[in-house]
Amino acid sequence: MLDASLPLPARPLQQSDEYRQALSLTETQTKTLRDGTLVLRRQIGGVNVAMLPRATIAKATLPGLIREAGLRREVLVLNPDHPAPWLGDLGAVPVMTPTHVAELPLTGDLRGKMHQKWRNRLVFAESQGLRVTRQNLPIKPDNWILQQDAQQQASRGYATWSDALTLAYSKANRGSAKLFTAFDGKTPVAAMLFLCHGDSATYHISHTTEAGRAASAHNLLVWEGMNWLAGKGVTTLELGQVDTEKAAGLARFKLGTGATLRPLGGSWIWWPPLGKLLSPLKLLDRKAMTAG
Repeated sequence: MLDASLPLPARPLQQSDEYRQALSLTETQTKTLRDGTLVLRRQIGGVNVAMLPRATIAKATLPGLIREAGLRREVLVLNPDHPAPWLGDLGAVPVMTPTHVAELPLTGDLRGKMHQKWRNRLVFAESQGLRVTRQNLPIKPDNWILQQDAQQQASRGYATWSDALTLAYSKANRGSAKLFTAFDGKTPVAAMLFLCHGDSATYHISHTTEAGRAASAHNLLVWEGMNWLAGKGVTTLELGQVDTEKAAGLARFKLGTGATLRPLGGSWIWWPPLGKLLSPLKLLDRKAMTAG
């Protein structure tokens, strides 16, 4: 369960009103539980599936909320925003162990919180004569950052949001999708997109060229983004998931900003009609799903 003595983490992007508004411009079917939790609904192979992305859930209330919303007969995919090994007590089956996200408080001495090597790279970037611009993400699919990110995803074999959803976010929440671009003369060498939601923001996508990498342009863009967001009253910047084994360099970059790691709750599948039939499996996975 959540520790009531600790402050709740900032509401994640996937449970924000801004995300809800972006989805309303797409064909995604959604539902909202009585406590405000956003649920995404779709059919997969003829099976009704309900997904709770980055949801703040509690053992005492989740079954009732699911029942009240008429979702008890649907296959539930649960991605808690916090470790929730108690889901095994309900009969849910873990399918992916918890990951960690990097969260950066945008309060106090932002530069002083940085690791020394990260701060040195920032000083170097500031000496390279790069020009940084800030704008709302243009609502058109042919803008530079989306084109470069699509090529990057294809070459590295991963996928994030569709361009349509990213553009829908910008359209539904004017001024909340902020694009920072670094130029060497008139040539873009790096760009970074932040999505604002409430008093939080989330790093979304970025790209850098070889010239941008050589100039440490991403350090400069993160710094510019941090300062602008803090000035707008944003208190927490989420820098995304951290994998210290498979992406050690990226992990060092994110944590070098002064960000701290926070565990999520992994992924679970739960079909309530089965009751607690599968709950004995929790003994095999409780330690892995606790994410200390």
